[in-house]
Amino acid sequence: MKVFLNEFIHEEALAKLKSFAEVTDNLDEIAEVDAIILRAFPVPRELMEKAHNLKVIAKHGVGYNTIDIEAAKELNKRVIYTPTANTNSVAELILALMMDISRNITTADRQVRENQIERIAPIHLTGLEITGKTLGLIGMGNIARRVAEMAKGGFGVNVIGYDPYTSGDEAKSFGITKLDTVAEVLKRSDIVNISVPLTEETKNLIAGDVFNYFKKNAILINAARGGIVNEEDLYNHLVNGTLRAAACDAFEIEPPTTANKLVGLDNFVATPHIGANTEEALYRMGMETVDGIYKELNGGQANYRVV
Repeated sequence: MKVFLNEFIHEEALAKLKSFAEVTDNLDEIAEVDAIILRAFPVPRELMEKAHNLKVIAKHGVGYNTIDIEAAKELNKRVIYTPTANTNSVAELILALMMDISRNITTADRQVRENQIERIAPIHLTGLEITGKTLGLIGMGNIARRVAEMAKGGFGVNVIGYDPYTSGDEAKSFGITKLDTVAEVLKRSDIVNISVPLTEETKNLIAGDVFNYFKKNAILINAARGGIVNEEDLYNHLVNGTLRAAACDAFEIEPPTTANKLVGLDNFVATPHIGANTEEALYRMGMETVDGIYKELNGGQANYRVV
């Protein structure tokens, strides 16, 4: 069997893949491949139609928005993914971003390196404690629930959230109080975390007048997908002070550069989509992806199928 792969996966997962399949990164051979492994690589209808032997499309990660799912259904291509393998790593990054932006760590580090600090504990670097604050979750899937667990256990925060696919009782079992709308969550939250997939429904979910619901001193974290938070609107509200600060690990154009106006703000922290970029998560995602392909191509079923 032949597998197309043109992105990095953990070396042990790659070795396991090569033990039962030929691996190619040559798109000229796409008609011959039995499976495609992707991280950010797009798999549109046109590619599927060229891949005459293709049976399995394997997403190394959670978000599968770069795969044409409707085309996969029509063309009978199975799509598998690894929705739980990176949960802990992404949740830890979200907590790290909360702490960084709350205590101005990135700004302080940059100003020290640029010899801009004239005294200890400068007033402009006064931060906020996370302890005892209200954390609002937009989306209450695996990652958000892990964030809630860590934040409650470590900082004693009060956790509220909104998710149309999570019941009030289910949310309560994770120590989260479910509210009925995004607006209600924003009105009551000191820190807001976005953990939803990018879909037609969530595109520009946080945009325009929605920003008016935030508390004036609120902090926004988005480590989900670019496009969920409107970046132009976010920039304007950070500049005019209607939002205290924000941190993003996901952007509309990736990786982020200085061409993105947000990167020039002191009350904004940017990371280049590194939520799942840990040794442990890469190992879990890689091995689960490879195991899933092996099962699917040998009459079995991967742990998690999209279609």
